[in-house]
Amino acid sequence: MNPALSKTPTAAEIRSGNRAALARAITLIESRRADHQALARDLVQALLPATGKAYRVGITGSPGVGKSTTIDTLGMYLIEQGHRVAVLAVDPSSARTGGSILGDKTRMARLANDDRAFIRPSPSSGTLGGVAAKTREAMMLCEAAGFDVVLVETVGVGQSETAVCDMTDIFLALMLPGAGDELQGIKKGLVELADMIAINKADGDNIKRATSAAASYRAALKILTPRSQHWFPPVLTYSGLTGAGIPDLWQKIVEHRTAMNASGEFARRRSAQQVKWMWAMFEDRLKARLRSDPAVRARVKQIEARVADGRTSPALAADQITEMLR
Repeated sequence: MNPALSKTPTAAEIRSGNRAALARAITLIESRRADHQALARDLVQALLPATGKAYRVGITGSPGVGKSTTIDTLGMYLIEQGHRVAVLAVDPSSARTGGSILGDKTRMARLANDDRAFIRPSPSSGTLGGVAAKTREAMMLCEAAGFDVVLVETVGVGQSETAVCDMTDIFLALMLPGAGDELQGIKKGLVELADMIAINKADGDNIKRATSAAASYRAALKILTPRSQHWFPPVLTYSGLTGAGIPDLWQKIVEHRTAMNASGEFARRRSAQQVKWMWAMFEDRLKARLRSDPAVRARVKQIEARVADGRTSPALAADQITEMLR
């Protein structure tokens, strides 16, 4: 047995805020062993009434934008305001790259050393769907343990941004000032997902460039369709290094939740996310069945080989694999 699971965590331990039990519980949900998965399902189900009350904040940004510094500074600000903060990552490539939180945890030194915070990287390997599903369950465990703000960092690109957007209440895109032509540099898909854009490193000689970049993003947003009819994405400037602008950033997050609650969209979005999570877990279970049976696994390899050399169409192959699952 995994040494981290030498003692199965209980729902009571999680609800009491036991950090060691929380860490073991997340290890349990990440395990691929069938007995561990059964225990994890029972644990999450038992804790379900204690979940759902936290601020779920998704954070993305290109490498070098200062995500770790931002999370450390924002997290410490929230702790000073009386919150308890959990930080999770979605990174399907972390087996290769080590993941941002794993690699940059030293940049969250204050948060990592505070008992009112909990930092956890994504699983060390797996598909995007599998990693995202585990992160969703980890988020629920953190909420049950009393963490009322969960920051979910996407350290990949493309689909991982969509996955984090689909599991959080507000999606924050971090940008850099003066990184070339801001209008040319906008990733249309990302900006359309974002509920807020924040220009980091607005300090020292960068303040003027950050202000200019913010104006460019505001102009660009006017020609894009906002994610919600009840909220137009604000563009802020701040400094993760000095903390300037961090209180305003958090205030906008609070205002967003208030606006979403008032319109009823908050509840609708949460409900839709639950259903998406269900289907993601279902797909993961199907793939697990294909991996767990040696005979089925060998048969799938044969089908893959025929598709690769053009003897079988992908559509027919998909039907053959589906038939094996019956």
